[in-house]
Amino acid sequence: MFCKNCGKEIDDKATICVHCGVPTANAQTQQQAVAPAAPNNGFAIAGLVCSFFSFAAVIGLILSIIGLRKAKTPEYNGKGKGLAIAGIVISCITLFYWIIIMATCGSALCAALNDPEVTGALLLPLV
Repeated sequence: MFCKNCGKEIDDKATICVHCGVPTANAQTQQQAVAPAAPNNGFAIAGLVCSFFSFAAVIGLILSIIGLRKAKTPEYNGKGKGLAIAGIVISCITLFYWIIIMATCGSALCAALNDPEVTGALLLPLV
């Protein structure tokens, strides 16, 4: 290959002319090929992990929503979008499950406290 600036012959893989120091066409293509990688979306990952635990499902939901919003920015270029959506869905399912459990346990506890035999059995150890 020949340098476009000085016209002297140079190596085909050279990025800079050894004679005049001008960048070659290889340098331009090499710079375009090395693009910075998008950062990891930590909010989406943390939201997905927290969504599996009943005590942290609300935190998982919040982190997943933040992760989804970050995934839409040009900096993240959609990275973590799937994890964030999965975290939102799993958090909602976990929260719904625990609301049902608490409602069931609460109604059973109220029914037990309204029953005089159960109330007496609960108070017996206190006497």
